[in-house]
Amino acid sequence: MSILSVNAGSSSLKFALYPVQGSGLGACMGEAEVTGNIEGLEPSGQPRISFCVTGQNKETADVAVLPAQDVFDAALKTLKDLLASRFAHLRVQAIAHRVVHGGAFYVSSVRVTHEVLAQLATLNALAPLHQPHNLAGIRAFAESFPTVPQVACFDTAFHRTLSPLETTFAIDRQLTQQGVRRYGFHGLSYQYVSQVLQRDVPRSAGRTVMAHLGNGASVCATTEHHSRATTMGFSALDGLMMGTRSGALDPGVLLYLMEQGWGHDQIQNLLYKQSGLLGVSGESADMRTLRASGTEAARFATDLFAHRVVREVGALSACIGGLDVLAFTGGIGEHDAVLRQQVCDALAYLGLKVDATRNTKALGEGVCAIHADNSAIDVWVVPTDEGRVAAQDAHAFL
Repeated sequence: MSILSVNAGSSSLKFALYPVQGSGLGACMGEAEVTGNIEGLEPSGQPRISFCVTGQNKETADVAVLPAQDVFDAALKTLKDLLASRFAHLRVQAIAHRVVHGGAFYVSSVRVTHEVLAQLATLNALAPLHQPHNLAGIRAFAESFPTVPQVACFDTAFHRTLSPLETTFAIDRQLTQQGVRRYGFHGLSYQYVSQVLQRDVPRSAGRTVMAHLGNGASVCATTEHHSRATTMGFSALDGLMMGTRSGALDPGVLLYLMEQGWGHDQIQNLLYKQSGLLGVSGESADMRTLRASGTEAARFATDLFAHRVVREVGALSACIGGLDVLAFTGGIGEHDAVLRQQVCDALAYLGLKVDATRNTKALGEGVCAIHADNSAIDVWVVPTDEGRVAAQDAHAFL
């Protein structure tokens, strides 16, 4: 038995196949047998699949698209053929889908029905870069794998332990009662990192801050491994600046733009696609590209990103009464040693000291500590695995 975990985006599909080890209450997820990605799923794209079987080299192949065939359907057929030909011994028990927003409807994983999809579609406007594509992926998989249960696993669910003080906006309470509140995101990532810290870092049961830094970025504070405060809110726009998203912004800016004649679509495009690292630098949304650029604009964008991380880590640590453990994850958090050094140096007032050699060597080393021996705070790099958490949740639900 196995769980197929998928994350459907606008132009790509990430997937991983996790075997179920044991049975009954003692069952657990084994290491992924295969992980992969299908890119080029945009309309008129040329999809290409790449995957890596555990312990073997990566394999790539073009996806054959027949005339008048939808590229996503072609990709699913290729994936289905791969599972049947190479992994027939691992019968897929369920398909776990990462869904960004569960709103007030769902605080835990749920088996997908037509009614569930209809409810989740009402949240599309709150996560336009993700939610519509997550749901389109579920529909496509349900058609391609009609006998396999589809389970939605939510990025918002980890933050169900936030208190009303954290979730409530200072607005008319009638809007609050309608569901206009802070939800928090990146929950599958935080759930995985929290599990790793719980296993490897005893101090993490205390005051922990996890920074998921990538094209999407947020920070989450926990005590006893429960979410207590986080930077993202009603939508996936709030908090940190990101690859192309603005992060926290004075609402007066939006009022000003509206007075200047900006419409909804223009403002949405600005906030989601033309801001963040891309907007500030005018060059790229990719931290690696900006590091290599050397221009003043690129340097300022990366410095601003680090500054915003420092600002939010400080704010969230105040919410939980201090800091015992700081963990970096996500594409930037896991791979950008310069960013980690900048953030840690700025937090030295807390007694945090990073070991420069450990920090530099952390690239690709898996879970590792980067703090100095005399640091008052543990600092860890934890590569995230959202797919594994989704698979665990789906199996537990079933």
